[in-house]
Amino acid sequence: MTPAAHHSQHAPELRATARHLGRRRFLTGTAAAAALAFTVNLPAAGTAAAAELDPARLTDDPFTLGVASGDPLPGSVLLWTRLAPAPYQADGGLPAERVTVHWELARDETFRRPVRRGTTLAHPEFGHSVHVQVDGLENDRVYYYRFKAGAWISRTGRTRTAPAPGARTAALTVGVVSCQRYDQGYFTAYKHLAEDDVDFVLHLGDYLYEYAVSGVGGARAYPAGTVPAVYGHEMVTLDDYRLKYALYKSDPDLLAAHAAHPFVVTWDDHETENNYAGAVSENDDPAEEFLIRRAAAYRAYWENQPLRRPQLPDGPDLRLYRRLHWGRLARFDVLDTRQYRSDQAYGDGWRVPGPESEDPGRTLTGAAQERWLIDGWHRSRALWNVVPQQVTFAQRYNSTTVPSQVSMDSWDGYPASRERVLAGAQAAGVENLMVLTGDVHVHYGFDIKRDFADQASKTLGTEIVTSSISSGGNGSAKPANWGAFMAANPHLKYYNGLRGYATVSFGRDLARADFKTVPYVTTQGAPLTTAASFVTEVGDQGLKPA
Repeated sequence: MTPAAHHSQHAPELRATARHLGRRRFLTGTAAAAALAFTVNLPAAGTAAAAELDPARLTDDPFTLGVASGDPLPGSVLLWTRLAPAPYQADGGLPAERVTVHWELARDETFRRPVRRGTTLAHPEFGHSVHVQVDGLENDRVYYYRFKAGAWISRTGRTRTAPAPGARTAALTVGVVSCQRYDQGYFTAYKHLAEDDVDFVLHLGDYLYEYAVSGVGGARAYPAGTVPAVYGHEMVTLDDYRLKYALYKSDPDLLAAHAAHPFVVTWDDHETENNYAGAVSENDDPAEEFLIRRAAAYRAYWENQPLRRPQLPDGPDLRLYRRLHWGRLARFDVLDTRQYRSDQAYGDGWRVPGPESEDPGRTLTGAAQERWLIDGWHRSRALWNVVPQQVTFAQRYNSTTVPSQVSMDSWDGYPASRERVLAGAQAAGVENLMVLTGDVHVHYGFDIKRDFADQASKTLGTEIVTSSISSGGNGSAKPANWGAFMAANPHLKYYNGLRGYATVSFGRDLARADFKTVPYVTTQGAPLTTAASFVTEVGDQGLKPA
């Protein structure tokens, strides 16, 4: 079924209502919110009165999608699971009834030193997902957690709280991941990340892909029919997105990484649709149609990620940009460069910059998020100001030809937006800036220049771009364009096209980035290699080989 044909599955009455709403009103009006709530079955006020499932009816393991935790705060953890005894069914194998879920938090893996326990409800309108916020905990401490429903107990997860505000923390290590296309390879890098010593993981987008998956799982080359036929079309509806998360979360290596570490997540495009921009779809679908799809995608994202209550979506809107602190050592301004951006200039792709892309009114972040970022820098007391986000921030020419083409989907396609951010960082006196990026399926290490046209200008910070977990297939250490990119971009200090992830360790004197790779993803069992390591020093920004 084509995406266009699949759109017809949206309720006709909703589509009729949507056509009478202008784009601006569709995004902000209460009538639009009500219409979109209807299409994605948001819980009504009387949800608590819904029937409750008899636990004895849970005859199969409901914890097939694993457990996760996210957004560690001082004295607070967020715990997640989603019940799905039949994950490849649209309803997860559960009736439209609420389920009581017990949770437990302890200091040790055996739960002999319990700290907190309680119950919560898994509502069918939320895809039987649960998000449990546990407050009043000790700061900067590791905890273990698990869930129980009926006679079933989940696997054990490991999480942690952040240090106290203002704590002079000495060290922090984060894992940085992105882009995990199921049908282009195994998630072997996650197996290694689960065993790595990191405090939390930053996922920078493309957690899943909207595209169809064949019965053999694409490059995974399973026996025919292993992947159910329900995955044979592009996802468009809420059921589609829920099912796709279930497929991805069937991967044991992804489950292991989530159980081992808290995740801080943000999306890019494929969680909804390739290269969409705000309310503009890739194929220029009518806005009322695309925003219905976006509402479904955002709803499923919330249901399937360890996100806190402020990230609960409202129709086609979900405020994903947010700020986390690690004592006074580091602050993380997590961006969303999809929901609020101007449409890509010149029809997207690699293009020579011109008046359309250089229009000063264009934005990648939207005005409100841009102000939030820059104003936050003026108040920052952190040693390291870190910006986890989606698309390549540094200037990236694809040849030494003048003028060179640049990617219209990255910050190069929005140079006025980048200039405002760089000017804001400089005005705020940000001295140790690091941008963390995904999207492009390669490892890059960039120096961030105040003026990329003048390589003698001040280096304001560094950008660490992580390669993909599996997207793009096996890759190569030195892609065909390696020489051209290195020659055209003197601020590019490292480029590797194998799959993998990065770790960044922040200290009081320097930060160290380790680019980790696997030699292949189309078969299982690949070993992990640290392909390169760089440091950037406090007060002297710029990547240097470690």
